Amino acid sequence: MLSNKNIVLGVSGGIAVYKALDVVSRLRKLKANVNVIMTKAAAEFVSPLSFQSLSQNYVVTDMFDEPKTWDVEHIALAQKADLFVIAPATANIIGKIAGGIADDMLSTTVMATRAPVLIAPAMNTNMYTNPVLQRNIKTLKDLGYKFIEPASGRLACGDYGVGKLATPEDIVEGILSFFKVPSVKTLRDKKILITAGPTQEPIDPVRYITNHSSGKMGYSIAKSARERGAEVTLISGPTSLEKPCGVEVIDIITAEDMHRAVLEHFENSDIIIKAAAVADYKPKEVSKDKIKKRDSDLSIELTRNPDILLELGRMKKDKILVGFAAETKELLESAKSKVHRKNLDFIVANNITLDGAGFKGDTNIISIIDGFGKIQKYDKMKKEDISNIILDKIYELIKLKE
Repeated sequence: MLSNKNIVLGVSGGIAVYKALDVVSRLRKLKANVNVIMTKAAAEFVSPLSFQSLSQNYVVTDMFDEPKTWDVEHIALAQKADLFVIAPATANIIGKIAGGIADDMLSTTVMATRAPVLIAPAMNTNMYTNPVLQRNIKTLKDLGYKFIEPASGRLACGDYGVGKLATPEDIVEGILSFFKVPSVKTLRDKKILITAGPTQEPIDPVRYITNHSSGKMGYSIAKSARERGAEVTLISGPTSLEKPCGVEVIDIITAEDMHRAVLEHFENSDIIIKAAAVADYKPKEVSKDKIKKRDSDLSIELTRNPDILLELGRMKKDKILVGFAAETKELLESAKSKVHRKNLDFIVANNITLDGAGFKGDTNIISIIDGFGKIQKYDKMKKEDISNIILDKIYELIKLKE
């Protein structure tokens, strides 16, 4: 979303500095190039190394540090910026800018830039409501500086009131709005049902049939969808993954458990993403007691589990339905067949034999096939990036239906 955009982030001192780390992380995921300038006070709260690791650019903290390049740093960064963001912005830095003071790297670079400046204040409520600060803010607004208003609530000092730094999500929204880029909350008010992980089909009280799915893909989609403003329900087979924040997680074990849970939540969902690796077969009979080892071979008769995706395709109406296909051969042919047979809007297909693809890993190599037979192939990438590709495609479908 922000490819080829240069954002200079000024970080001034305050307990809210830790939130600026999240801002940098979110901007990098949107492909922005981020350079960070920290005041000495900010560096007392969070190490510059943390910002350097996330931004993948060296962090400037002191005007008199040995230069990393032969450019005059404050001029180079001032000229480089497409947008200058200050978050958190203390009363001190706001006062300096309003008063034309340039006595450290941050205030000097702001003075030198001709880029638009976006300021996100954060401070004690009495400081924020102080007439002097409000005068300074008005002065800057009159000069064309833009502000992201602080939130209200319990402050670090224990007071209640206005002065909390806006959420990283809202700060990024403000940045996207400046560049006239569609909101990351592209799925606001949408209800998304996602399945993830494996199922376990019991043989006896000790043993079961399962597969290698880790659930990472489905959990990543759930997290990204929640960040985009969706109301997310995640139906998960057994995994060791941490539950995504803000997501309703329904734990299941067997394919029949998942079948019941999906049907229960299907009608109330706008979008269904079936990323789980559901067992196609289960033992026809489950032994009540542990099956003892014998001298002879053991045969277990298997019976079909319900084809959940096929059933949903018959019921979908105007809902968006996305499937997954993990194959070892004839990938595209098999995936195309599933799109039409199961009435999918599109399918995400991957060959699990390729290096960097398949279960358990943090990366995958996918192709997306839609109902018109159009194929989009992607090189190896992180599953969180694939999540955003999938959600972007869903957003395109939503716009087409409107």
